[in-house]
Amino acid sequence: MSRLRVAIQKSGRLSDKSQALLQNCGLRFARSKDKLFWYGKDFPVDLLLVRDDDIPRMIMGGVCELGIVGENVANEVMLDRNGGTGLIPLRKLEFGHCRLSLAVPEQSDIVGAEGLDGRRVATTYPALTRSLLKERGVEAKIVELAGSVEIAPGLGTADAIADLVSTGTTLRANHLKEIEVLFESTAALYGTGESLPQEKQDLLDRLLARIDGVLQ
Repeated sequence: MSRLRVAIQKSGRLSDKSQALLQNCGLRFARSKDKLFWYGKDFPVDLLLVRDDDIPRMIMGGVCELGIVGENVANEVMLDRNGGTGLIPLRKLEFGHCRLSLAVPEQSDIVGAEGLDGRRVATTYPALTRSLLKERGVEAKIVELAGSVEIAPGLGTADAIADLVSTGTTLRANHLKEIEVLFESTAALYGTGESLPQEKQDLLDRLLARIDGVLQ
């Protein structure tokens, strides 16, 4: 019997709500000892619990058919892969809202993206930030950091940052001010861009109908 595999975040802001969505769809799981693989008990859907930035790559690599991940992460991976095919949004979900915003030191006279032409912008989303700035006609020097982006201006390694913002508390704590929203993001269900065998497609259609029922 065919089964679908769904990758979700193993920990972090989307993990609990992704699990809750699937449980509200009537899915029940038996968990493996390492808790990274959950076997669907009464509906042939299994869960893989992984890092969020691995989810798009696993879908594109054929490891799983579906994944729940933030649009910001999915777009970053697709742009990093030169628009990599094999990943399509199936449903926008009603959780995980955040925004990728530009921020500068409080005393800076930069008021918008256009003021960053030729300047250094630190971010953990280099491909997405570069693309969104180019759409605005801005050619910035992207400084890629793995974390703690907000300290870059204070260290003198960047003139601005592009980072995820929800409340703005972290920005204020680091004496930064938000000057422009580049991208509004929410969690979404993504699937493979390739056609599925009919049995798996039928399963997917049934799962999507359940998700639609929960969202409504």
